[in-house]
Amino acid sequence: MTELDLSGLKCPLPVLRTRKALRTLKSGDRLTVICTDPLSAIDVPNLIRETGDILDAQRREETRLVFVIRKS
Repeated sequence: MTELDLSGLKCPLPVLRTRKALRTLKSGDRLTVICTDPLSAIDVPNLIRETGDILDAQRREETRLVFVIRKS
């Protein structure tokens, strides 16, 4: 599983970097994305709907948002 720590980055950087990372993955690979920007709670799920990948988990850990994405 690949981890992408985007803490401290503001919109639109978390989504742009997540999209770029997803392009490098093979089908079935997982990507964990960590963000601190509150807008990521909306933007990352929207990105996943656009790309057709799968959002396996989304959770909040204190000030961080953690997304587990599976490449389809």
